[in-house]
Amino acid sequence: MKPRKIVILGGTGFVGSHMVPRLHADGHQITVLSRNRELNRELGVLPRVRVENADVHDLANLTRKLAGADAVINLVGILNERGSDGSGFHKAHVKLTDTVIAACKAAGVSRLLQMSALRAGEGASHYLRTRFDAESRVRDSRLDWTLFRPSVIFGRGDGLFFRFASLIRVAPVLPLARADAKFAPVYVGDVAEAFARSLAHPHSVGHSYELFGPRVISLREIVRWTAELTGRHCRVIGLPDSLGYVQARIGEWLPGKPISRDNFRSLLIDSVGERDGLGELGIVSTPMEMIVPAMLGTNVHEQRMDHFREQRRTQQ
Repeated sequence: MKPRKIVILGGTGFVGSHMVPRLHADGHQITVLSRNRELNRELGVLPRVRVENADVHDLANLTRKLAGADAVINLVGILNERGSDGSGFHKAHVKLTDTVIAACKAAGVSRLLQMSALRAGEGASHYLRTRFDAESRVRDSRLDWTLFRPSVIFGRGDGLFFRFASLIRVAPVLPLARADAKFAPVYVGDVAEAFARSLAHPHSVGHSYELFGPRVISLREIVRWTAELTGRHCRVIGLPDSLGYVQARIGEWLPGKPISRDNFRSLLIDSVGERDGLGELGIVSTPMEMIVPAMLGTNVHEQRMDHFREQRRTQQ
């Protein structure tokens, strides 16, 4: 495949930090647009990667940054907003997508790869609604587009297992809203591979790919497994929806906004897919069991052996 000039929006986030090295390995020249280049200099150590300051919401500025590019990847997305009226989600997902499309056309860039979300457009959450609205803009753009709809994404530095591992360290009892909500977590390396293969193969143009892993797991099971892998005990108390909504409302005012009412509304829709988009791209999805134990820095076998050795010592 001929190396291309690629501009990435949202390339300094969790997914982008894994995707940039993967695309760099294919020989592409990559420009990552950032609000603060100085805070993201580590990506620039790769020889064909530049991190540049840009206001991606400014059409003229973004158009200049896209000049000469062969493809644009939009990874920008938020899980929470300031306030709760949906305006933050609309700005990050819909208005920005409108700006990206306009900038692509003005700069003469026809190829656009856009991150979305599994089950976009379903339910009542602002997050899922605006993800779908952004998809609609992309589908109607007449660009050479590809859409990606992942379930929750796991990998080193994620906001799933690492987040719960931090909570479990300080909360041996964890009340949990929507504890039985289901996910099919997808490995971040597989997501990066899906983008890389879509860039390489023209047949991906005009297609939408659902990206999910081989195992369906509930939120309750995720917490329990995280506790087991980190050698801790955590009692999960599943809250009825009435109390779960109260927890979400309170969570909006806590540092880091651990849960919001919009998160709660999103959890009412199970994040599981129907079409194996990874398989359509020739990718075998990576099981969580191959990644998460080592990712959390634990070795379950060694923990069990240590427990056995301690029992033997106490018996002597």
